[in-house]
Amino acid sequence: MTPILAFDIETVPDTRAVRLLNGLPGHLNDTETAEYALQQCRARTGKDFLPLHLHRIVAVACCLRWNGKIHIAAIGSPEDDEAQIIGKFFSLFDKYTPQLVSWNGGGFDLPVLHYRALMHGINAARYWDTGEGRFADSRDFKWNNYISRYHHRHCDLMDVLSLYNGRAAVPLDDIAKLCGFPGKLGMDGSQVRQAHQDGKIHEIRDYCETDAANTYLMYLRFCLISGRLDETAYHAEVQMFKQHIGELAASKAHWAEFAAAWDGQA
Repeated sequence: MTPILAFDIETVPDTRAVRLLNGLPGHLNDTETAEYALQQCRARTGKDFLPLHLHRIVAVACCLRWNGKIHIAAIGSPEDDEAQIIGKFFSLFDKYTPQLVSWNGGGFDLPVLHYRALMHGINAARYWDTGEGRFADSRDFKWNNYISRYHHRHCDLMDVLSLYNGRAAVPLDDIAKLCGFPGKLGMDGSQVRQAHQDGKIHEIRDYCETDAANTYLMYLRFCLISGRLDETAYHAEVQMFKQHIGELAASKAHWAEFAAAWDGQA
């Protein structure tokens, strides 16, 4: 079985970049700088959403399924800086060459990771391979790689299920709940900036982990409807995952909440 890596990222405004690109005075604190950037964004687009290169990554969480095992965690430690987190994320491709799974990863998560990796100079040769890499199986990546939108090494579930039509896309939280899964818990993306300002990095990492879990569960459901898994295999995979969540719930409050929400959906 090819390892499966479902992931999610959380970001905050990159206030250093905002100051640099806008020539802002150094006496502005991070809160004031972020608000300036958001006001400029609202004036240009009418939306409260910064350009992708102005997002700083504060958490990346992964759900990894491989060799009969499951591991769900935010990458690294809360003390790791952005470059360390991104480097550890891309190192997973060197180790596992996984089936990558996301919800809107092609529209947000991966472009942000690309720009931030570029800024930090982080090597990710396995991820970027499109057929001319130095790996023994690089030729295979010409026809199926992580970069091309219609290839399958990266399955952006939101993109695929909407038939690559942004107007038909739906939120992960909504469709996960409609499929009987827990959906978002604790916070949503719009609350991450305030939580980060309040020093709640552990809560952000926990929230990011549950989003990765929902994404993985949605991938299992997609494997069922697309024939990658039959009903017996699908239910076995879901049960295995639910059992793992139960084990995590014994010591971690966010997983206890996730398990309770899942049971409440039954």
